[in-house]
Amino acid sequence: MKKLLFIGLVAATGLTSCDKVENIYPEGVSSSELDWSLYPDGDSTHYVDVANAWPTFTANTNSDRNVLIEDFTGHKCVFCPAAADLASSLADANAGRVIVAGIHAGPDGSGPLQAPASGTYSHDFTTTEGSAIGVYFGNDWASSPFAGNPYGAVSRADHGNGSPVTHPSGWTGGVNTLLTANDLKVNIQAEVNYYASTRGVFLHAELDVLDAGLTNELRVVVYLMQDTIQMPQLFPAPTNDSLDYVHKHVMRGTIDGRAFGRELDADHLDVNGKYYFNYSYALPSEYSANNTHLLIYVRDAVTEEVYHVIEKAVN
Repeated sequence: MKKLLFIGLVAATGLTSCDKVENIYPEGVSSSELDWSLYPDGDSTHYVDVANAWPTFTANTNSDRNVLIEDFTGHKCVFCPAAADLASSLADANAGRVIVAGIHAGPDGSGPLQAPASGTYSHDFTTTEGSAIGVYFGNDWASSPFAGNPYGAVSRADHGNGSPVTHPSGWTGGVNTLLTANDLKVNIQAEVNYYASTRGVFLHAELDVLDAGLTNELRVVVYLMQDTIQMPQLFPAPTNDSLDYVHKHVMRGTIDGRAFGRELDADHLDVNGKYYFNYSYALPSEYSANNTHLLIYVRDAVTEEVYHVIEKAVN
């Protein structure tokens, strides 16, 4: 197992001492990591004490482990639409339990099947984080079977090939195995507040590690997802260029610029034994708040298995 390369993005908070808040929920968790310029009413005191926007999480009664399908795809990959249809059908057949992320990346990151080109395929679906994930599970992973598109991962679990990734022919079996076992090791709940005037997205997440046997480093990752976008897709002949193709579950990066997430460490551990993470994010102008959602998951930084995943609408 090779070492993971973490990609970090330092975000300016622009806070002053007047933004200190006492007795926010949960106890001891600081709001100083948030960019309050994205909050229309100006500061954390108003957000917490006046707007009551900071969530008070109740007991998480969820007992089901959700499954994440990461579909490594490309808009110039003729075999990728069939894989995308398979992923969508598995999600539809297991509503709320199977969640899909279409990542436009190959084993070398942004390759010829993903790279935008003048004319029909000028749209750029690639992201810095998606490319990093593709390279990590492709070229950088010893003996990875991920040599081209389409390929993917089912909660990044090893389904018998010594790798977190597998051919689409293994997706159905991988999904059924995880759903049947339903071994929930980490629970997640989250709340999102969106402010249209600033395009500010505030995410508050509670992570509860249920399995004391999880001793590896754990990390939380948050994808920005575009639900649907109509753009060309290359198909096998005789279809060739499908100009009205609807791309679903499009991964548009991560909201903190970290492809591999933030560590569940003592800085985010509350007195109740749960971890709390807070994010602020400026939704890019090219995306509609009504056509995007956040995908939140916890991964094992050693085995890469995704232990649980949830979705939250932006608006």
